[in-house]
Amino acid sequence: MNFEDTHLNDDILDALYDMHFTTCTPIQEKCIPEILNHRDVLGVAQTGTGKTAAYLLPILSMLSDGKKYPPDAVNCIIMSPTRELAQQIDQALQGFSYYLDTVSSVAVYGGNDGGRYDQELRGLRLGTDIIIATPGRLISHINMGNADLSRVSFLILDEADRMLDMGFYDDIMLIASHLPTERQTIMFSATMPPKIEQMAATLLHDPVKVKISPSQPADKITQQACLCNEDQKLSIVEHLSQANQLQRAIIFTASKAKARQISHALRQRDINCAEMHSDLDQPTRDETMRRFKARHIDVLVATDIIARGIDIDDIQTIINYDVPRDPEDYVHRIGRTARAERDGQALTLVSPADRQHLRRIEQFLHHPIPRTADSQPETTHPQQPHPRHSDKRPRRDTPKHRRNHNPRQRKPRNTNNSH
Repeated sequence: MNFEDTHLNDDILDALYDMHFTTCTPIQEKCIPEILNHRDVLGVAQTGTGKTAAYLLPILSMLSDGKKYPPDAVNCIIMSPTRELAQQIDQALQGFSYYLDTVSSVAVYGGNDGGRYDQELRGLRLGTDIIIATPGRLISHINMGNADLSRVSFLILDEADRMLDMGFYDDIMLIASHLPTERQTIMFSATMPPKIEQMAATLLHDPVKVKISPSQPADKITQQACLCNEDQKLSIVEHLSQANQLQRAIIFTASKAKARQISHALRQRDINCAEMHSDLDQPTRDETMRRFKARHIDVLVATDIIARGIDIDDIQTIINYDVPRDPEDYVHRIGRTARAERDGQALTLVSPADRQHLRRIEQFLHHPIPRTADSQPETTHPQQPHPRHSDKRPRRDTPKHRRNHNPRQRKPRNTNNSH
């Protein structure tokens, strides 16, 4: 299905066109019509499937078109488990709402300075349309009387399973208690454990259930397991760097201490890298991600803090320096590559002590991961970006709002999308 066939707002279609997005992913194709029909939706989909757009696009379309949503009220709450994911959602929203001049938003999350807090406060008090928030920060604003949620029309829970893993169940239910019972609720989760089913039964009303290949890596990821000793792992990473395989890479480790240790060792080997873990303060983490996205850093050495919640299309290589203990974490880690129709590679370094964990991952995936016992694994070269992401813009054939050779004049973009 093409986005032109989804009945989205024309301004949103223009933004998608400018971003070179023409075709819906499966989760978008199934969710967008149901959300536009005001149905509650329970979506089970892994990261990288386009689920953020699956809920943002129809919500933005309804807020822009609908006259029943008061301009002085908070109309939509989007809950995120982490600051990083909240920032990612906010960035996506800014792109999709590029031509909208009637929809405002504010991101609310901890770890900021006083200036950021003041911006949050202004947005909440003026009645921003959309709040993107982590649970703890939003509860703080509620307790201080900064947020009136009595007229909210939409509640969205993104990565609900991760929020429960982080102990946010009670916080979510507390926030929901401040919302009207008559609302549209949308929940996305990569897995469906009993606790998620319980929360869905409480918060959602007769939801449409959409399930898209949960917990399986993308087909375009070339997976490989390198059997080695623990003391060989650093040399393997160095070999990959010499083979130009670490130009856009993330190396996942099991601990913050190991992330610091490996990052230091790689810098000593003249590998352009930086560390990313929860011991870093928020400004440092933000700056590191900005530099990585801008290609000023080639390699991130990270804990699972970024296994979910970042969306960078051009990551070529994922290295599991330590085999994750939870197979779901393996899927989320390697899901950082092969995004936006690109190819990618995932290499897992497996010491003798890690082999039982590798077998658990293979049982979870229902297939073996190709192995090599060589300390210098095979190197591959991801294909060039898909033409959709090239600099040349594709042409749309008679789009709905540019037909009859009477092109619509673009209004100036909204440059202030948050109060």
